[in-house]
Amino acid sequence: MGTWRQFACVAGLLLLAACQRDATDENGSNAPLKVQDPAFMAAEDQWRAQRREELLKPDGWTSLVGLHWIQLKAHYIGNGPDSGIRLAVGPARLGMLSDEEGRIHFTPEPGVAVTFNGQPISAKVEVPSDHDESPGVIGFDDGKGWLTVIERGGRHALRVKHADAESRVRFAGLKYWPAAADWKIQARFVPHPPGKTIPIVDITGTTTPSPNPGAVEFERDGRRYRLEALGEPGGELFFVLADRTSGHGSYPAGRFLDAPPVVDGKVWLDFNQAYNPPCAFTPFATCPLPPPENRLDLAISAGEQTYKLAPAATARPSQKATQ
Repeated sequence: MGTWRQFACVAGLLLLAACQRDATDENGSNAPLKVQDPAFMAAEDQWRAQRREELLKPDGWTSLVGLHWIQLKAHYIGNGPDSGIRLAVGPARLGMLSDEEGRIHFTPEPGVAVTFNGQPISAKVEVPSDHDESPGVIGFDDGKGWLTVIERGGRHALRVKHADAESRVRFAGLKYWPAAADWKIQARFVPHPPGKTIPIVDITGTTTPSPNPGAVEFERDGRRYRLEALGEPGGELFFVLADRTSGHGSYPAGRFLDAPPVVDGKVWLDFNQAYNPPCAFTPFATCPLPPPENRLDLAISAGEQTYKLAPAATARPSQKATQ
């Protein structure tokens, strides 16, 4: 019996060793699986949960249903065919939008329930844009719809959100590369002279000079890389970047990355938290594109992967369609 027990133990150890040699990671690599620190994994899971929650808020990025440029001095807006700005949702006529010397005003249609910054209104109000200190929000459709004004390159547009947006209702979930601690990298901050800006182009072709407090330099696989940072000096940093995975696993137009404020000339870049811009979820966003300086010759196999909207339910073909 002792001999059989010894044989069983040896066989078990050999089997375990073979399993460890043959184990593959989630990308199909034959490299030994890495045991991640539980605290690191918990932090990454928490970030992903918050990311999903933000996207799926009733007025989050997945709720966008329209983007309308304000081209005339006055527009009737609503879902009806006689509206100068025709909304995808809402009442046939919601009210009138007017441009008065570069300031946007809204006058609600009599009898239509509308709110401004959460309070019911029945008279004309000015609607500050996203470039103002306190942007205005027009609510409609029993609180499920929101209108805001955005400014891009001196032009104004009406942004429309609705809780029942198809992109929100059919949200397919987010896919990520496996979280890996070696993609959380400490970088060196290289400050720029005060007041420096960098031109950032968005998908509409508008170029905006954006505050550029400095750059970060980091190393990966023995090579040094550099990214230009956006943000105000002393605050959190924001990066718009592209890499070798752009269009090959991650969103083709690039991804975003947030970083904490610089401490003692250093900053942590957690590429596990690189995330898709709003344009990955809706055609009605005006996303910034990576500047040439932030297009890296590096495959960042970390963070969010390309998003694909869940397919709509297949409708039963009508009799006429099958004839």
